[in-house]
Amino acid sequence: MTSLKLHAAIVASFLALAPVSASAEIVGKVGVDWTGNDILVDAVPDPEVSGVTCHVTYFDRSVIDRLRKGNWFEDPSNNSIACRQTGPIEIGNISLSEGGEEVFRAGLSLIWKKLVVDRIYDKKNDTLIYLVHSRELTNGSAKMAISTIPLFGQNVTWKNGKPK
Repeated sequence: MTSLKLHAAIVASFLALAPVSASAEIVGKVGVDWTGNDILVDAVPDPEVSGVTCHVTYFDRSVIDRLRKGNWFEDPSNNSIACRQTGPIEIGNISLSEGGEEVFRAGLSLIWKKLVVDRIYDKKNDTLIYLVHSRELTNGSAKMAISTIPLFGQNVTWKNGKPK
């Protein structure tokens, strides 16, 4: 096997093991100062729960701000989330564990910092919880936000049957 084919096989294997992550679409962009810093708003559909869309906001630093303040390769950990039912809810194969599972991830720095959206199912209260936070390799951030989708009384379809 040539070196290029071996490299491609390794990358393909790694991608096959990576978690499924939703793709975001920028639906809003608000300028916050004269240096070009912006607040971006992404629409993030849950890949395993159709009928739910989360809107995530985050800060996007401009080139001028990066040159002026340093820390060239990183955006702040400030973010917010709001999730709502946007259609009939159909739940696929979701994790029912206390830790939930990652729904979306985007880079906030060149390598180390990620903006992450996790979904947790609160079985007792029949509610989907979406948590947005920053994940860093060395210094975790306490900045987070949550949004919930109550399923009680909703006409929800579970592809694998409702969990007991």
